Amino acid sequence: MLIEELIELANKICKQKAEEQTIELKSAQTGCPKRLYDTLSSFSNQDSGGILVFGIDEDAAFQVVGVYDPQDLQKKITEQCLQMEPPVRAVFTLAEYQGKTICAAEIPAIDIAERPCYYRGAGRTKGSYIRVGDADLPMTDYELYSYEAFRKHLHDDERPVERATLQLLDTEKIHSYIEKMRVDRPGFSRLTQEQAMEMLNITRNGVPTLAAVLNFCLYPQGFFPQLGITAIVVPGTEIGDVDQDSARFIDNKRISGTITEMVEEALNFCRRNMKVKTIISKETGARTDKTEYPVDALREAILNAVIHRDYSIHTEGTPVQIDFFTNRVEIHSPGSLYGRMSIEQLGIAKPDLRNPALAVMAETLTAAEHRYSGIPTMRNAMKEYGLPEPKFENRRNEFVVTLYNKAEEEKEAVNTEPIGDLLAFCHEPKTRQEIAAFLGVKTVFYAMQHYVQPLLAAEKLAMTIPEKPKSRNQKYYTVR
Repeated sequence: MLIEELIELANKICKQKAEEQTIELKSAQTGCPKRLYDTLSSFSNQDSGGILVFGIDEDAAFQVVGVYDPQDLQKKITEQCLQMEPPVRAVFTLAEYQGKTICAAEIPAIDIAERPCYYRGAGRTKGSYIRVGDADLPMTDYELYSYEAFRKHLHDDERPVERATLQLLDTEKIHSYIEKMRVDRPGFSRLTQEQAMEMLNITRNGVPTLAAVLNFCLYPQGFFPQLGITAIVVPGTEIGDVDQDSARFIDNKRISGTITEMVEEALNFCRRNMKVKTIISKETGARTDKTEYPVDALREAILNAVIHRDYSIHTEGTPVQIDFFTNRVEIHSPGSLYGRMSIEQLGIAKPDLRNPALAVMAETLTAAEHRYSGIPTMRNAMKEYGLPEPKFENRRNEFVVTLYNKAEEEKEAVNTEPIGDLLAFCHEPKTRQEIAAFLGVKTVFYAMQHYVQPLLAAEKLAMTIPEKPKSRNQKYYTVR
């Protein structure tokens, strides 16, 4: 870091008065902070690394206080860096700022194959930290395992399921799968059935693998009750919103079966709960039904969620989750992005495969294109629909895909409905449904939340049955 860059960073910090994902402040006015291990660990364990800035006091309203002794400070920080495993190599920069000396210690990210970086005095389990916002938090057992799995090339989809037997698998389906694999592989065709099953990761030493259970078992959830999909439809924009009858979910389903069966049933759930618009061509007069979200985008998001999710023992109790809201649909997949992949590289770089056996099986059994085309397909499908690009989030223990059903300009247009016209309309008492129809709003819940409730709070509208606000017979009228 150049001196000019440190001064610019200090200006930014003092202006916004906040730390960041990659910025940590320490006063160091009277001495070197005695415990930097947590931050050294968390910065080293994130791809962007981080910067420790000494000489600005967060507890004193981000006042510039300077450091006690620049040379001694750098020496003692280095001593703490050498207590880390692997050792941290900080890069120091000093600058004069507001008449005082400040110091920056840049902490580089370590290679993912060497993570986690931890404080040797506490050990790997208790000395490993991860950065969440401006906080350093202890790593979970899952986060520690995910690094180990990548480093040692452990694939949980290939682990044997000791309770499972070949008698509980669909032998006809397995035979058909093996025959398809033999068609284009002359050498493979010379293997016996037992050898073929081992080579295709259907069995491991004669015991069915997790991938085989999820693809060929007559009832996979008998072994893993939570390795399914839960799907809900919320009557609002957040979990907890309720409709006029206090119902939290308009639809709620637990989806089980093999991966092929779950993907198809999940798509049926989506089709059932999506609005459909009929478009009539001006040129030909032909009628075309257009779903609220492109089915191709939903299919790819669901396939990715079940194929590339984490299947370790740490996430066995967490299903894939599909959440429909009035303005979006979210697909939650247990486990963060695997290996070296980042959000910015999705759909561009070739990813490391968390579940290679499962991915190969899915390519044949679900017609999933194992060619890294899922993300581009989602993006293209949303673009063709005139909808915003999918939003991808790599959260701490899950990966989330969000599809929005309106472009930004459409969202803004909904909020410009004239309130005055609604008040005039309600001179005679009107039902919830009548108000929603008048506003041209698709859902009664949205009309109530965004129009009626604010007017009730402002005492511009009143209820005909105020003692029973949620009554089916409730009407609303303008206060004169």
